[in-house]
Amino acid sequence: MNLWQWLECAAAQLPEKESALLEARLFAERVLNIAPVRQRYRNPELTVPQIAQLNALLLRRARGEPFAYILGNQPFYHLDLKVSPAVLIPRPETEQLVDAALAKIPPQDCYRVIDLGTGSGAIALAIAAERPHCRVLAVDKSWDALRVAQENARHLQLANVHFVLSDWLTAIADARADMIVSNPPYIDAHDEHLAALAYEPQMALVSPEHGYADLLHLIAHAGRCLRPNGWLLLEHGNQQAQKLRAFAAEQSGWQHIHSLRDYAGWERITCMQCSM
Repeated sequence: MNLWQWLECAAAQLPEKESALLEARLFAERVLNIAPVRQRYRNPELTVPQIAQLNALLLRRARGEPFAYILGNQPFYHLDLKVSPAVLIPRPETEQLVDAALAKIPPQDCYRVIDLGTGSGAIALAIAAERPHCRVLAVDKSWDALRVAQENARHLQLANVHFVLSDWLTAIADARADMIVSNPPYIDAHDEHLAALAYEPQMALVSPEHGYADLLHLIAHAGRCLRPNGWLLLEHGNQQAQKLRAFAAEQSGWQHIHSLRDYAGWERITCMQCSM
């Protein structure tokens, strides 16, 4: 069997038909160590071990395992990040949270930023890369997640990011930041969409109280770790913004509470400024 024959067979077996051929080509690139542009002009005969390796990757993907976990990396905000089943796969929509944060950080200012629930480090590392004068504290309660984030920081050579093991603000109660960002768990345990996310860490996805518990906890407590006029930016579900704004308005210490819409028109990020 040659490469093109395998690609045709593989693409027919993959679940995401629109991206099937691209995924098959990326598997071939990994196993055969062939650059994408060279695949167009080379059609080598595959050895038995190569076919076995390719088919093993294909089987994992056909069973529903996320493509990013199989290859072990995921692009995010111009960065190439390592990912594993210990962390959520960074999504393109979360890049809008980074955009919102960067819009509030002057390029030359030495802001202190805290990323709560950092996972792979995607948000923290993107901010650190775009704002090298900032000091970023990446926080997670999972050692396995922090190890992935630390490895990404080393690979990207970002020295302005530090890592702390903490359940939200517990271990950093004395910290004072100019900004806190977070993409916390916000999915209800009975949400029908969870089935499609079975391979990803559930503790990073699911929150009690119909998905609101962690979001409300951060609104209630994040202000104590912010300097006056500091910002809290939260990513959340597309039906949660109104309740979050109302809850924030009930708490003392928040002003300029507003939500930002994603490219599909949904309110997906809520921002509030510390008035204390």
